[in-house]
Amino acid sequence: MIRYYVIEIALLIEKVREMAISEAKIQVRYAETDMMGVVYHANYLIWMEVGRTKFVQDLGLDYKSMEAKGYVAPIIDVQVSYKHAVRYGEEVTVKTWIQQYSKLKTVYAYEMIKPDGKIACTGTSTHIVVNRETFRPVPLNRVDPEWHSVYENIMAKQNV
Repeated sequence: MIRYYVIEIALLIEKVREMAISEAKIQVRYAETDMMGVVYHANYLIWMEVGRTKFVQDLGLDYKSMEAKGYVAPIIDVQVSYKHAVRYGEEVTVKTWIQQYSKLKTVYAYEMIKPDGKIACTGTSTHIVVNRETFRPVPLNRVDPEWHSVYENIMAKQNV
């Protein structure tokens, strides 16, 4: 039985790697809204992190393993464009994918979609991998060759 689940998980990971888009569901909490009754603008950045973390996990990768090796992946740029207001109680789907990748830089793209299908927000976040102690950039292929390989494969499929 356990072997069956391991095979199922491996197949799911492979499917996500081929699709290269991950989805995370966010139930809007009251605390995330402002005096106008809409989601406060900074919360979209948190939702982007939720989406990015799920994207990485769906690929079978893990930020904790990178951090255990002494590396982190800070954001060096973030762009957000607000399209339609989101309100308390709505469920938002955060779609995440890789827009651009090189050994030194990854740009993730996001769409936050309302229940009616309207795009509430779009955005990108740009990340580099750095040594936790020195904060000097390090190529991802040196830090985690598997992670690099997965991202290279995703980009190769997108550029076909």
